[in-house]
Amino acid sequence: MVCKLCLNNELNEISGADTRNYFLCNNCSLISVHPNNYISRSEEKKRYLSHVNGIDQPGYVEFLNRAIEPASNYLNKDMLGLDYGCGYAPTLSKILKQKGILCEDYDPYFVKNDLNKKYDFIFSTEVFEHFGDPRIELEKIDELLKPGGLLIVMTERWDDLNRFSKWYYTRDPSHVVFYNENTFEYICKKFGFNKIYSDEKRTIILKKVL
Repeated sequence: MVCKLCLNNELNEISGADTRNYFLCNNCSLISVHPNNYISRSEEKKRYLSHVNGIDQPGYVEFLNRAIEPASNYLNKDMLGLDYGCGYAPTLSKILKQKGILCEDYDPYFVKNDLNKKYDFIFSTEVFEHFGDPRIELEKIDELLKPGGLLIVMTERWDDLNRFSKWYYTRDPSHVVFYNENTFEYICKKFGFNKIYSDEKRTIILKKVL
C-alpha cells in the first residue's frame, strides 16, 4: 500500500477507534484506511441520505457558517464559486445566495455538474475525509480553480497520535482519510497554494498561487 496523497510507500500501521486498518504516511502525515475496509458505494450513499441537512436546519446552517464566515473576508459578489460535495440537500450555496454571491453545486452522488468552467472559489465542507483517492480529487479541484482562487475546506484534523485510537472521527465508516497541519502543508507545496486562514482544528482556507 502507498500513501493515497503523496504516493510514499513508507507507512506505519496504527490503531483507530474501530477494527479497520489505518496507515500513517511518514512523509505527508495523511492517515489512510486500507481500501479493503471501505464500505460499498451504495452503503456510503445510504449513510449520506440518513443525515438531516438543509437550509431549514439551524444547526447545520450554523455548522456551515464556520467555513463561510472566515471565507467572507475574501469573497465578493463578482465571484463564481462551487460547493464540491454539496450532498443531497445543497445548503451552502443557498446561504451564499442570501449574501448575493453565486455558488454552483456538485456532488458525485446527488448533483450533476459538467464542471467545465473555472471558479473563483471552491468550498468542500466535510468532504475531504471521504476521498478514496485524495490526490486525484485535489488534481480535479486544482484544475477547477482560477489562479488566485480560494479553496475553503472543512475536515477535522488529527493532532495527536496518542489520541487517534479513541478519536470519534474515525468511527464513521465513510471517513477513510485523515489530515493534519503537516498534510495541508504538503498539499500547499504540491498543488501550489498558500495558507491564508486556519482555525487549527477544522476550517482552512488556501489560495492558489497566481
